[in-house]
Amino acid sequence: MKRVLLIGGGAREHAIARALKESGEEIELLVFASNRNPGLLRLAQVYQTGAMSSLPAMLEFASTQKPDFAVIGPEGPLALGLVDALQEIGIPSVGPRQSLARLESSKTFTRELLREYSIPGSPLYHSFQSREGLEEFLQQLPDGFVIKPDGLTGGKGVKVMGDHFSSLEEGIGIIEEVLEEDGQVLIEEKLIGQEFSLMSFCDGEHFLHMPAIQDHKRAFEGDTGPNTGGMGTYSMAGGSLPFLQDADIEAARKINEAVGKALKQKCGAPYKGVLYGGFMATRDGIRLIEYNARLGDPEAMNVLSLFSERKPGDASAGFLQVCEAIISGELDRLKVEWRPMCTVCKYAVPDGYPDAPLKGLPLDVSEVNQEKVRLFYASVEEKDGVLLLAGSRAVAVLAMHEDVREAARLAEDEISKIKGPVFHRSDIGGDELIAQRVGMMASLRLK
Repeated sequence: MKRVLLIGGGAREHAIARALKESGEEIELLVFASNRNPGLLRLAQVYQTGAMSSLPAMLEFASTQKPDFAVIGPEGPLALGLVDALQEIGIPSVGPRQSLARLESSKTFTRELLREYSIPGSPLYHSFQSREGLEEFLQQLPDGFVIKPDGLTGGKGVKVMGDHFSSLEEGIGIIEEVLEEDGQVLIEEKLIGQEFSLMSFCDGEHFLHMPAIQDHKRAFEGDTGPNTGGMGTYSMAGGSLPFLQDADIEAARKINEAVGKALKQKCGAPYKGVLYGGFMATRDGIRLIEYNARLGDPEAMNVLSLFSERKPGDASAGFLQVCEAIISGELDRLKVEWRPMCTVCKYAVPDGYPDAPLKGLPLDVSEVNQEKVRLFYASVEEKDGVLLLAGSRAVAVLAMHEDVREAARLAEDEISKIKGPVFHRSDIGGDELIAQRVGMMASLRLK
């Protein structure tokens, strides 16, 4: 029986654990997480809590449990160098080494990588460590600009002109705050278009591309309110999205492939894990917004649910077999069949999220029909059989159907049954929002 170490305790990791268990082989699941995720607790054979920032604690657990390999969920341990440390004690990982994980932990590193290896997709950008030359650069960006801290921000640090600030003076004030706090800030031209995620499994040489997914970062209906870690996502049967053309998917895949190969040349080591490209379809083609060095959240719930549930001996690979092929460098030998289904995932989040979320209050998910949808636990704790809010996105509901409208209806029906001081976005995957995005892209392409 294979022993698999899983690092992380969110809904993404719940989805990872479920996909591993549905891969047609018996495994022992060993979880190290900062919280006691109720979904993971039911799937794990061994469970230990500890800080995601404590490399010694994670290493001690790994060396004691002696897994065959590890799957690293969140970005923090990757940036810390957990993969390197595990490799030193003979444990391979699905996740990049620290130097390669700079793809996510340093936005400037990523932009410079694309420039150095002539990879298309970057907007006009400049990295600043002081105000010197700032105003002159901003004058080159008549359509507005985007402010990005260089390091990890949990998906909440980017500020876009017109969305998060309205004037040049206000933007410069934010830039000065970032410089004072971090010592470095990345300024980019504002792109106009539609965002989408395209993630690719990579073994250092070969790539297995996942279906395109659209996330919804803003907290409230109609894409309003503050940025969040992601309020929900949808995907379409066939792997594309209604507002994308075949050439857009191909361009995003080629960028992922070029970046994976460039990283190996630049860092002298193969990238083993997930290349998560956050892209924007614009009038002028596909542009790269940013990279993540792991599976997305909520995107993991969509794509991992699309693996066909595997029986022993099936020709099509499950997630466990993909993990093993990433480690062995044999992704090209696998056959993966994605279910021909649309998916809609919605998060229930505490009232006040993301700025002042409620904590410690009860949440009741007992009426959710888990034969119709999949329920993934995130920032909740279970005490004496009662779920309690822990301060961030609480639970995710994912529905699958051949028709995206029906998937959206199923997800909405079931997430609405959750009782407690939480809210969700009812418009994700709905006709109106999708039609708006299709119309926007059609208009842009005519210009």
